[in-house]
Amino acid sequence: MKEPFISREALAEITEKFPTPFHLYDEKGIRETARALNRAFSWNKGFKEYFAVKATPNPAILKILQEENCGVDCATEVELLMAHKLAFNEIMFSSNDTQGREFRYAREVGAIINLDAYEHIAFLEEQAGLPETVSLRYNPGGVFALGTDIMDNPEESKFGMTKAQILQGFAELKAKGVKRFGLHSFLASNTVTNAYYPELARQLFELAVTIQEETGVALSFINLSGGVGVNYLPDQEPNDIAAIGAGVHQAFDDVLVPAGLGDVAIFTELGRFMLAPHGHLVTKVLHRKKTYRTYIGVDASAVNLLRPAMYGAYHHITNMDNPDGRPEVVDVTGSLCENNDKFAIQRELPESRVGDTLVLHDTGAHGFSMGYQYNGRLRSAEILYQEDGSARLIRRAERPEDYFATLYGFDFEK
Repeated sequence: MKEPFISREALAEITEKFPTPFHLYDEKGIRETARALNRAFSWNKGFKEYFAVKATPNPAILKILQEENCGVDCATEVELLMAHKLAFNEIMFSSNDTQGREFRYAREVGAIINLDAYEHIAFLEEQAGLPETVSLRYNPGGVFALGTDIMDNPEESKFGMTKAQILQGFAELKAKGVKRFGLHSFLASNTVTNAYYPELARQLFELAVTIQEETGVALSFINLSGGVGVNYLPDQEPNDIAAIGAGVHQAFDDVLVPAGLGDVAIFTELGRFMLAPHGHLVTKVLHRKKTYRTYIGVDASAVNLLRPAMYGAYHHITNMDNPDGRPEVVDVTGSLCENNDKFAIQRELPESRVGDTLVLHDTGAHGFSMGYQYNGRLRSAEILYQEDGSARLIRRAERPEDYFATLYGFDFEK
């Protein structure tokens, strides 16, 4: 059973001060996870976590991670701007279908450019010039499986290059004077198994040996990217980052060390793993409705958490005010004019009474960041539950003037 990271009493104090819905983040948990990751890969002298900004793009969260020796992974010019404003020195720029000005800005702020396509080598050179360090993103095609379990289908992914393109790309970059090279790949999303990263690492390490043999390029770093997931379901065992780090270490010693590549740095980009468990979406019950089903209407909606509507994703729900209420099977719904605006469908929960506070678990990554303004619903506040037990507003809720800000100058009377 999943337990909230905050007590009922502490949360009640916060909801007295800040109206629901809001996203709440646990500073203590974030720091503990960052430290556990760094310990798990401490065997690699060049290890660096580049937190995926897209998961939780809040400066207060990024500053915590910066203090825990993390860099950032950015995908757009605005994310690069945020990283630069926060004085990050270690930035990875992993983009696709990228505009020339974004590459130029990435070079300006000193980001490592991770190219998504072979064709982008010429585009980068034309638009921004080739930096001394370039990384290439690999897509092996086919399907990615662990044993008999199909984890994902890379061949259908728009990201990355074929093996032939990777080899040709590194050879060309070397000939053009690039000095330092990296390899990146992402083969599966939200894996809840300790075997994923070690298997991914072994495949990339073997490719690194081939790259050296066929092009003469000795990689400086290998970026395992993201894909290490969290146990959204209450009966799932969470990933053990120490075991994952040990598995990657074994593959490193088996493949890279004998090939004379023992100085290769290992990078990660673990947005979901780093933040998802340390966020709650806090909402209150507004209405109960009974037709063909029992509906629990709350003041949050897909505007605040899109994953259930978009992916059918499961997020555990705790009733903070009536945890031992009689069980009932319900749909938990938001207010949008879309039938998929549901946080739970035919789920057994303790009785939810009007006014009860509900907590949706594991919303710390890809929660607020995927928000939008459909129906004129506005994005919620973000609050940091600090290590000392106090709560700090780290992003105010949107107001109607924010919604209309891009319409300034429009004459509503015409």
